[in-house]
Amino acid sequence: MLRKVRIILSVVLWALLTFFFLDFAGVLPWQLHVITHIQFIPALLSVSIGIVVALLILTLLFGRVYCSSICPMGTFQDIVTGLSKRSRKRRKRFSFSPPKRILRWSIVVIVLAASLSGFGAVLGLLDPYSAYGRIATNVFKPVYLQANNLLESIFSSFDNYTFYRVDAAMVSVSSFFIALGTLILIAVLAWKHGRTWCNTFCPVGTVLGFLSRFSFFKIRIDADKCTHCGNCATYCKASCMDSKAGMIDYSRCVNCFDCLDTCKEKALIYAPRLQKTKQSEQTKQDEEIKQSNQAKQADQAPLASKRRFLLAGLATTAAAPKLLAQAQETLATLGGKKSYQKMHPITPPGSVSRTHFADRCTSCHLCVSKCPSHVLKPAFMEYGLGGIMQPTVSFEKGFCNFDCTVCGDICPSGAIKPLTIDQKHLTQMGTVVFIEENCIVYTDGTSCGACSEHCPTQAIAMVPFKNGLTIPQVNTDICVGCGGCEYVCPARPFRAVHIEGSVVQKQAHPFVEKKEEAVEVDGFGF
Repeated sequence: MLRKVRIILSVVLWALLTFFFLDFAGVLPWQLHVITHIQFIPALLSVSIGIVVALLILTLLFGRVYCSSICPMGTFQDIVTGLSKRSRKRRKRFSFSPPKRILRWSIVVIVLAASLSGFGAVLGLLDPYSAYGRIATNVFKPVYLQANNLLESIFSSFDNYTFYRVDAAMVSVSSFFIALGTLILIAVLAWKHGRTWCNTFCPVGTVLGFLSRFSFFKIRIDADKCTHCGNCATYCKASCMDSKAGMIDYSRCVNCFDCLDTCKEKALIYAPRLQKTKQSEQTKQDEEIKQSNQAKQADQAPLASKRRFLLAGLATTAAAPKLLAQAQETLATLGGKKSYQKMHPITPPGSVSRTHFADRCTSCHLCVSKCPSHVLKPAFMEYGLGGIMQPTVSFEKGFCNFDCTVCGDICPSGAIKPLTIDQKHLTQMGTVVFIEENCIVYTDGTSCGACSEHCPTQAIAMVPFKNGLTIPQVNTDICVGCGGCEYVCPARPFRAVHIEGSVVQKQAHPFVEKKEEAVEVDGFGF
């Protein structure tokens, strides 16, 4: 019964969260984004004390319920493991393996040190919710959108317009391959070894696993009934059950309850501590330490090779932007234009500052998936190595809707603060830069003014130039960096206007239409 309840709860939460990432048509109610706020790392970063305390109490009472039912990556692994069993005709194949404590806690220390030093990419890669969010956004969603477009073609041929065509392109090539690599790695581990990812690489699993050792309810072995047949261990996807020794490693048990129904002697129960035990907790800990020491040598060798591979990849990645900038400068000179490189990338409106954003964003890509204007994309090297995959604002496919506050409303980690529409109108996420040498009014003697027409704050005005033409003049004080001017500028490939990101997002001066409200909205803060 417990196993069935867990499966139903896990599948429902996983399906809702996954579809929330995929849902471009607004089928699901907007309030459903609360599911993303009960994830452990986002709740911790957003200082949602109530949620964090609730998850910790839940773990101390019932064990790793978060890992078994709430975390979408955990449920995804269970689905892959279930498919693996069916392909093998339900052959029993798991066995007890020694805990890799040194590796697990080393990863926790590395993640903590990297996060405190501003290198958020490490936490972004290993946080289970964020890793799954990137998979849903960069791998699952393009497939989902292509399926929608296929249905649109079929239905429209019968004059049925229930479906409509959408852009199904990848949002970022680099993030696609990172997400695909994560998907393949975790799927292969789950297919062959069950919950190895959770109990070896996941920092959340390690921390909650430590707490679950002291949980009130546990799966326990009744020594009076157990015959040490070992059958239960073959169903344990966490490989934490050594029935022959009468021991369960509770730091790795994810409370999947797969083992409960397999014991013919009914020696396994999920309950508070038994009154009679034949093996003390101290003896169990001594046995675990012994097994950990035996596995230590096996852990160190692969770690060294992984470090060398990672350092080589990082060095290659760091050199790429410099080469690209040099090529861009050469191309601009040959075409008689002025090349430029944005000194500061644009963070989403409400992200307060680059430092605040870097410290809290885990690159779950929920804002990327839900942005109605499609101006958010995962960064490659715009923020440097430490900010790879974190969302940045790009105006290649559109501009930031002046009245849109979606990204701040749904961000679960607090990296993007929620804004009211009035606050959004005055939040300066960037300022406009005008390059006269690239403007077609200057180069071609052609009338334009597209940038001024699309500026919602009148930060760009057309002033007399020559021969009856007008040319843009900018006022950065009232610019909010929405990117309307950059998006519509016809000068290609080197635009005459572009947005330079604000290191610290300030409150812009009220523009003409808002002068009467300046006192009311002053100092809204974050």
